Amino acid sequence: MLEVLRTLLVNQYGAALSTLKAAVDACPDTAWDAPVVNHTFSQVVFHTLYFTDLYLGRDDEAAFRRQPFHRQLAPLFADLPVEVEPFEVPPRPYSRAVLLTYWDACRCKVGEVLAAETAESLGAADSLGGPFTRAERHVYNIRHIHHHAAQLGLRLRLDTGTGVRWVGSGWREGTPGERP
Repeated sequence: MLEVLRTLLVNQYGAALSTLKAAVDACPDTAWDAPVVNHTFSQVVFHTLYFTDLYLGRDDEAAFRRQPFHRQLAPLFADLPVEVEPFEVPPRPYSRAVLLTYWDACRCKVGEVLAAETAESLGAADSLGGPFTRAERHVYNIRHIHHHAAQLGLRLRLDTGTGVRWVGSGWREGTPGERP
């Protein structure tokens, strides 16, 4: 049963993150820093990846900040407290290349984290607090990614007339656009 749950979570993280990447890939340069509700397209992408990264972790804030990606791009995370929404700090310049690197770091982290989960760890209380077990935090995380991927996809449809391909399960690399 544990292996079935791990496979399900890997596939759904893959679908959610692949849909997010399709939105990033489809975003024209002219819309990268354009508004999406009260934020910019790039800020929404950063927010989504930041919380994907945070929610995948099981450690404290210091361990979160010691990750190789965080050390490599320290200015991106400087003075960004874990307990504060990245939307609540002044926008930073988030280049597409940096956010695609962050996306890749999150993709790798999904595999590492889920491979290490056990039945006991998935049933344990989540270290971030709240009413969640680790298993429920994973589902919450996937829902959060899909929420913002859909938000960005709608923005692209309104601005460019092009949608973002829905990914039902698993990791998908491909071109953005309508369902076949």
